[in-house]
Amino acid sequence: MDRFKTRARILRASQTNAEARLWQALRNLRLAHWKFRRQHSIDRYVVDFVSLAGKLIVEVDGVTHTEPADVARDEERTKALEAFGFLVVRVSNTDVYDNLEGVLEMIAGTLRFD
Repeated sequence: MDRFKTRARILRASQTNAEARLWQALRNLRLAHWKFRRQHSIDRYVVDFVSLAGKLIVEVDGVTHTEPADVARDEERTKALEAFGFLVVRVSNTDVYDNLEGVLEMIAGTLRFD
């Protein structure tokens, strides 16, 4: 498990511009007072953003997630994370850049209590 925590630290230090932009909107309880973590390890995966209380994972996908092999890997990853009781939503870099308010509305609308 330590290697996943190390990987998460590395990813936090090298986040993409889209991730940095979304993080500024999610951090410090800025989205309807929901707590989010970034580059957080869950089992063998490191997710971009997660609200543990809301059981929501937000993945920010760039152009590298458009190839068939990448899409299949993302689907497998989503199924594994959903098995832990999370809802996984994916947003594109373009959506974060061009429609951040819409992305935030979608995230706020999908947060749930268990």
